[in-house]
Amino acid sequence: MQAAVDAGVEPVELLLAGENVEPALLAEVSTLGHPPRVIGIFRRSALPEELPAVGLALWHVGDPGNIGTLIRSADAFGPAFVAPSSGSADPTGPKALRASAGSLFRVPLVEFERAPGERIALVPRGGQPLVEIEFGPTVLFVLGAEREGLPEEVLAQCDRQATIPLEGGVESLNVAMAGTIALYELRRRGA
Repeated sequence: MQAAVDAGVEPVELLLAGENVEPALLAEVSTLGHPPRVIGIFRRSALPEELPAVGLALWHVGDPGNIGTLIRSADAFGPAFVAPSSGSADPTGPKALRASAGSLFRVPLVEFERAPGERIALVPRGGQPLVEIEFGPTVLFVLGAEREGLPEEVLAQCDRQATIPLEGGVESLNVAMAGTIALYELRRRGA
């Protein structure tokens, strides 16, 4: 709640336990383990819209915890935007919002198809090592869900493919981990 206010996003409605709503009702609508004292209702249209030069495009990432973690990473290592495809979890849903730790109110969202930038697909193997990639002025890391990855038709729309080299028998990284590492690498180089 405080993250929204700090970002200049005003609530449409505030539900305060014991003041304008019964505490039991807040507990009923909450997905938290303990009842909240305050629930804020915000308009999605009030979220940030101006897109920075860096983004994460998420293809069919269905776990809301991963979506929220990637939004948090976009905030921490950005500025960056997040572009979920249809078939991805709702970035404004309760679990994604919780995982974002308030970053949702500072990170712009855009549709996958409208995301600008040089598209760099993150693939588990076969791509150029991420540390060797030369980044241009705009960068869009394209990530797929853990099991399916990126389908051929999405890979065909990407400009390059990058791989995060892994040790031992590890097959791949969690999508939130891969996106975070990519953003960190970009930031580490000051690109």
